[in-house]
Amino acid sequence: MGGRPVTVRLARWSAEHPWRAIALWVVFVAVCFVGGNAAGLNEATEADQAIGESGHADVIVTEGNFTDPAVENILITPRTGALDQVAAKAAATDAADRLRQVTGVASVGTPVPARDGAALLVPVTMSGDRQTAADRVQPLRDATAQVQDAHPRLRIEQVGGASIDQALNDTLSRDFRQAELLSLPVTLAILIVAFGALIAAGVPVLLALSSVAAAMGLSTLASHLVPATDTTASVILLIGMAVGVDYSLFYVRREREERAKGRSGLDAVEIAAETSGHAVVVSGVAVIVSMAGLLLADDVVFSSLAIGSILVVAVAVTGSLTVLPALLAKLGRWVDRPRVPLLWRLTAPRAGQPARPRFWPAVLRPALRAPRATLIVSVALLLALAAPALGMKLKQVGIEDMPRTIPAMQTYDRLTAAFPNTGTSHTVAVRAPAGQADQVRAALTGLARTAGADPLFAPVEADGPKIEVSADRRVSVLELPTPYASRDDRAVRSLHELRDDLLPAALGGIPGVEYAVGGGVAASEDYARHISEKLPLVMAFVLALTFLVMIWTFRSVVVAFTAILLNLLSAGAAYGLLVLVFQGSWAEGLLGFTSMGAIVSWLPLFLFVVLFGLSMDYHVFVVSRIREGVRGGRSNADAVAYGITSSAGVVTSAAIVMVGVFAIFATLSTIDLKQLGVGLAAAILLDATIIRAVVLPSLMTLLGEANWWAPRFLRGRSRATTPSADPTAELVGSR
Repeated sequence: MGGRPVTVRLARWSAEHPWRAIALWVVFVAVCFVGGNAAGLNEATEADQAIGESGHADVIVTEGNFTDPAVENILITPRTGALDQVAAKAAATDAADRLRQVTGVASVGTPVPARDGAALLVPVTMSGDRQTAADRVQPLRDATAQVQDAHPRLRIEQVGGASIDQALNDTLSRDFRQAELLSLPVTLAILIVAFGALIAAGVPVLLALSSVAAAMGLSTLASHLVPATDTTASVILLIGMAVGVDYSLFYVRREREERAKGRSGLDAVEIAAETSGHAVVVSGVAVIVSMAGLLLADDVVFSSLAIGSILVVAVAVTGSLTVLPALLAKLGRWVDRPRVPLLWRLTAPRAGQPARPRFWPAVLRPALRAPRATLIVSVALLLALAAPALGMKLKQVGIEDMPRTIPAMQTYDRLTAAFPNTGTSHTVAVRAPAGQADQVRAALTGLARTAGADPLFAPVEADGPKIEVSADRRVSVLELPTPYASRDDRAVRSLHELRDDLLPAALGGIPGVEYAVGGGVAASEDYARHISEKLPLVMAFVLALTFLVMIWTFRSVVVAFTAILLNLLSAGAAYGLLVLVFQGSWAEGLLGFTSMGAIVSWLPLFLFVVLFGLSMDYHVFVVSRIREGVRGGRSNADAVAYGITSSAGVVTSAAIVMVGVFAIFATLSTIDLKQLGVGLAAAILLDATIIRAVVLPSLMTLLGEANWWAPRFLRGRSRATTPSADPTAELVGSR
């Protein structure tokens, strides 16, 4: 007993003491969740998230301790024709009078006319913390709506940071509610089709949800070591549902398969633990290794995502080895109840002589009969799909990439058209000794006037450039507007001109000065550069450790090496597909987005580690079944056919669940979530079909016995296993 694998010993104890195992799991989940909520979330600050020169600029600005209230704008424009100046001024006066009476308004500024007289702007300064302004802006919007009702011949709108944040938060909340409402029914429906029984379909969902709940609490506790970001919870849910359902699916299918062969419930659980349970552990380690690579990105956002993902995978693996065997043992044959009649007949494992599948043998036939040609053609197709990735451009999402179906964004467009200096701007942050404050102000004033004469920058307003100086006179900040959108090449050129030429020329002669340029354009460029620098390091780490994990698992250098190559091929094809879909405009109408001409900066790095980890789930499971065939006495070709065919159903079901959940993200409003959803869904689909059903079998068939080569010190003693009935023997024998 002592020499048996730990997965078997855990499963046997849980199966023999099901109520204890279930109770311990419930207590564990409850303690994690309640403890996390009691500890509270430690969120990352701007200083934590500082990247590159733009991050340095943010740190300088923060040190200035500026009072930085939220400012809203009442924009008055004509519905048609020219603006009636008299009516516009009357509306501006009415707006000012109403808004001064609203709680939360600190002051209302003097109306500002546009240079061409086509609009009038009334600035409104809010009181209180800028960070909570979005939660308090609704009374101002209600007052603006009343002004609009009183002046129907004009278009009177409110826009500002708080209004836009509120509108985006409402849109994203609605999107995520829709995604959550759709994901559970979609997952359950797919699992019902896969199992043909309601309880069997519900068990994976139950394990996944409980794993997510526990990981949420643990990640909240971990945030006191690594600060969390607002995306951490979403990623825990995404990864947790994916791996939780996968691991349960692998385990439950194997346990049902063994019971159908006439084994007792306890024996079936033990065999599932020794086979699928072992594959789950290896898969979990592979995912954890991949996600740990994000810690090397030197970015608090990625570090937070890595910690959350590692925790949820570890919890899901633990649950699949403990509470899952307990549930299966306690349910017994009730796991196959209530049955869905037609689906049950199609999916239930058969006792005695197994049914001979037709679909997968037909798919496998080219790989088994002509492995070299099949491998060349399939790899060539995937490389062709990956080729566009060579032209990938990286940019951060800007305000111009927000959905224009949101009224606040339409108002923003009208505001920036009438007042270009209210749109994209560069933040020049300067730190110098207090005695140099006047010299710094003079230099920044000259810089603003020089830049204002350049078409890459917006002209200086009549009242002069906007320069803020901290109370201790050590920090000075200049907002330098550009009339172009943040991802416009001309806005990027203005940034480089400012950093490389204008700013050094203006401030270079001041002793003790320190300066940096921030803002949306700078943050996008700096982050893209940061990702480009860190991606090779993260990839090397993930590849090296995954290679070692695969060697340790399969005792084969060839299996480990081919696993790396296949996953790289899968990731490359996903990158190429992303570029094809999102860097052009042909799919805009199909997916409901406006192309930003680039891929979101953080996506390639995140996509790589997630795909590499999740792809290993399938690879480990499939190759484990192939190795079972080899150890059971089959020839290499027979073992490949057996392994692919016997695992095809569960891998396909798991992949469909993932693709279904990820595809829901492609329906959301924002471009970054659309790219994430399409990238993940497409990559999983490619991986579970072309890679696992065509490339892998053709490669392993071609390599033959060389698949299992390893140096002598890596070779372990192979334990023979009883060969299962081979549904593909006839196919292989007919070659």
